[in-house]
Amino acid sequence: MNYRFYNAKILTMETTDIVQGELWVQDDKILYVGEGGDAAVICRSLSIKSILWDREIDCNGNLLMPGFKDAHTHSAMTFLRSFADDLPLQDWLFKKVFPMEDKLDGEMIYHLTKLAVLEYLTSGITSIFDMYLTPETTAKACVEMGMRCVQVSGASGQEDFEDSLAKMEERYHTLNELDPLHSYFIGFHAEYTCSRALLEKVAAMAHKYQAPVFTHLAETKSEVDGCIERHGMTPTKLFDSLGIFDYGGGGYHCVWMNEEDLDIFAKRGLTAVTNPGSNTKLASGIAPISDFLRKGINVAIGTDGPASNNCLDMFREMFLVTGLAKLREQDAAAVDALEVLKMATVNGAKAMNLPDTDVLAAGKQADLIMIDLQKPNMQPLNNIAKNLVYSGSKQNVKMTMIRGRILYENGQFAKEIDEEEIYRKANEIITDLG
Repeated sequence: MNYRFYNAKILTMETTDIVQGELWVQDDKILYVGEGGDAAVICRSLSIKSILWDREIDCNGNLLMPGFKDAHTHSAMTFLRSFADDLPLQDWLFKKVFPMEDKLDGEMIYHLTKLAVLEYLTSGITSIFDMYLTPETTAKACVEMGMRCVQVSGASGQEDFEDSLAKMEERYHTLNELDPLHSYFIGFHAEYTCSRALLEKVAAMAHKYQAPVFTHLAETKSEVDGCIERHGMTPTKLFDSLGIFDYGGGGYHCVWMNEEDLDIFAKRGLTAVTNPGSNTKLASGIAPISDFLRKGINVAIGTDGPASNNCLDMFREMFLVTGLAKLREQDAAAVDALEVLKMATVNGAKAMNLPDTDVLAAGKQADLIMIDLQKPNMQPLNNIAKNLVYSGSKQNVKMTMIRGRILYENGQFAKEIDEEEIYRKANEIITDLG
């Protein structure tokens, strides 16, 4: 499909300046971004004779921008939304979440992931960084729905972990060749669910493939204290000492970090994926975002799963990133909204190794969203980019396009998406799980 978007305000994220113009999409890629004008002249500049449009879309002055990158989530945990709320993290995880997850199978995860994808689309999310059970069925759901998905292994084990490692290595090959919309990273669940021997083997695999590694990291004070008691060092220092981060990667949450941890992140070029909604709800703490920025550490944003958040809403996460940072630092100037917008788009793409989705530019993947500026919360247009962070919401997402396909537009999903059937299956699964 070839699309011409015209009469648009455009935030490319190459800069945070807003320009007025046009954006052309040819098949799965952006062909042109600019002021527009005579089509024949533009075609000559692109070294093409002409182009036939399948659709020409008048944006009516609304905003085109890159889609958001949800850099940490557990999609299929939609089945636990509002199931185990208002509990301490360890009770929530070990007494409620893990027992329910033991009842899941791959078919359930396939349908529950589809429910999450609907919510991602309504939130303007065009890429997700997912860690969950049965990655094959998660991949199948995402590819069928048109969602760009990077998965990371959640390997864990204290004694018998060879099966987890063998599966991770097999998936590293098969799931990285599955579809252009899908890729797979080496990773593990967390220090407190893994033996040292398993961590050493993960490090060996990272070295074998010269690959980055991601994991839950320093989410709670008790996690860090426990690691120090077991190993005499913080999780970050432990992983670095084992060579896990020699080829990059990063951590999810990264709340309880000391100066040495920050220096390791800076030295290794790691990404800190912050999850303020989940960390607030589970009282895990406030990540030191200002310190990350001071050290030049790449910061991305994730929603975490819909069991701990409970919604998959990047607008809320963006506001919380800057709002909580201001509270933590007691400084209303801390963590500028424009920096947060970069975290939600460009930095997330960097973390997920999706360089073709970071900005709107010719040759990049056509992963973009349209923001409705004709809503009270976006007026007046004093500063559109900052409006997105401080007053934007899911109601402003007018369109979501991934790989050149419009999957959500004007409150409706693409015709091949049967949302009513997805809702029915999700509720059927809840009933079956009892």
